[in-house]
Amino acid sequence: MGTPANAKVAVISCTHSPFTPPSTVEWLLSTLSNIGGLTHFGHLGDVFEASSASVHPHENTHTLEDEYEHAAGLLSSIREVLLPSCALWVNKGNHDANLESQDPRRLPLALRSLAHWMNHPLYSHEFRKWEWIPYEKTERGVKNIGQCCFYHGFDAGLSSDELEGLQMLNCQSPAQQQTFRLMVRGHTHRPVPPTQMKRSAKVPLPYWYANVGTCGLLRPTWMSRRDTSQWGSAILVVECRIDLPSRLVGRCWDAELIRMGA
Repeated sequence: MGTPANAKVAVISCTHSPFTPPSTVEWLLSTLSNIGGLTHFGHLGDVFEASSASVHPHENTHTLEDEYEHAAGLLSSIREVLLPSCALWVNKGNHDANLESQDPRRLPLALRSLAHWMNHPLYSHEFRKWEWIPYEKTERGVKNIGQCCFYHGFDAGLSSDELEGLQMLNCQSPAQQQTFRLMVRGHTHRPVPPTQMKRSAKVPLPYWYANVGTCGLLRPTWMSRRDTSQWGSAILVVECRIDLPSRLVGRCWDAELIRMGA
């Protein structure tokens, strides 16, 4: 049995193309360049806004092609500041999955395959450079690297980071249900540094959770009547050992949440 390898991972979430602020993109690329040495980079979903597949009324005037052009450019810019050997993946988010949903209120069946980002004649070449993880609340919807689990997220309550972390842990195979796991997601737009889960106020559990927030708009006009005061842009950087969790003894990772403007 060989010695486990080391990994250095950075993840972001919720860029919502074309609503990724240029200032956030500038900060993101600069920060990734300064981190250096990354072996893995992950986007935890909602790459696209997918306005055309929303069942909610909106006044957006851009096209789906505008979203694909912006997203392809953003992913390409990220890839260019990383090492050529860096492994790239995307956990599909709920907005991305809306473009694949078998729901005629979103996209009609006859057009669904034509509208898919992987089939676009101009931009699919960039999207195909990334591994895309399904938007599922199952083991298939999780990217595992050592003791660290990455997924988009489904629930949005104030305690959902911890509760959903336990749900996502339990939905995996017994080989993946080991202690010292770090469960990382986006979805809520609220950044949370690595935090230990608890059975009660005084009884800690051997699991942690974190949230990387959003790299999209922090004060969107369509949220003007809701509280976005906890929203923020962040990158989570994780250094960990790569092996099956059952072969890793103790906590074999360290993580830091880097917040924009901090």
